Amino acid sequence: MRIETERLIIRSIERGDEKVFAEMAKDGSLHDIGFDENCSEWIGGWIDEAISLAEKDDPRADYIADVICLKEDGRVIGSVGTSYYEDIDKVGIVWFVGSEFRQRGYASEAVNAYVDYYFEHYAEDEILSTIRDANVPSWKTAEKAGFVLEDTRMYKDINDSEEQLYRFYVIKR
Repeated sequence: MRIETERLIIRSIERGDEKVFAEMAKDGSLHDIGFDENCSEWIGGWIDEAISLAEKDDPRADYIADVICLKEDGRVIGSVGTSYYEDIDKVGIVWFVGSEFRQRGYASEAVNAYVDYYFEHYAEDEILSTIRDANVPSWKTAEKAGFVLEDTRMYKDINDSEEQLYRFYVIKR
């Protein structure tokens, strides 16, 4: 998989990406998505699983994690992909950008491009985005990308120890 935007390349995940993701997670800013400060101990297995799931190319299988790179020099700056929410039978978009690369519009650019790819590539009519209410930058990114707020409610995501207030956004084909 490969998507090009004005400033980014979004590509399939590959061996070696675990080093960059583990480095990004050291500052604690990726804890919400399950990448803790010690993820270097387990992320190799996660990458292997992500590669296997990407080969299936089925957003309802579990998750698809693709990599966001800067077009100018190929540096990995984050990830965008899908996650299947079994409890609500919906596919959601997920993304992160390392703290060093935030507030430059990269997340919005990646999300916009990925949504276009998603609707062109998969036989799905909508994609969901679940975002903790406290994560203002992420819900602003979703809104900039055209997602519409459908609900705000308590929810327990896979990486949560207890229910938290979430915003549920959706964008339709």
